[in-house]
Amino acid sequence: PRSKGERNMCCFLSTLWLLGPRFAFLIYWLIPYGRLKIAAAFGGSWFWALLGLIFLPCTTLMFTLIYPVVGFDWVWLGFAVLADISAYAAGAARRRDASFYRGP
Repeated sequence: PRSKGERNMCCFLSTLWLLGPRFAFLIYWLIPYGRLKIAAAFGGSWFWALLGLIFLPCTTLMFTLIYPVVGFDWVWLGFAVLADISAYAAGAARRRDASFYRGP
């Protein structure tokens, strides 16, 4: 059993993880240079940028920051993919701690 303080910290960190990359992407988009770089990275298509932001926010932010991806930049992009995968895996692993969850 966890104390109430541990549960509150978990909610805070989850919220920060959920909103952090998306908020950083929004701030980057508000800067004129960032808007140009986002348009260049996604070929002027807002659709792919939006999908990436919804499903893979860390990867989308990293891809936009390091575009064009050459050489060692693939390592940074790989770290971002691992961060997104770990966020989904952590959510699935912690689901069983919810008292209302009746899954397998």
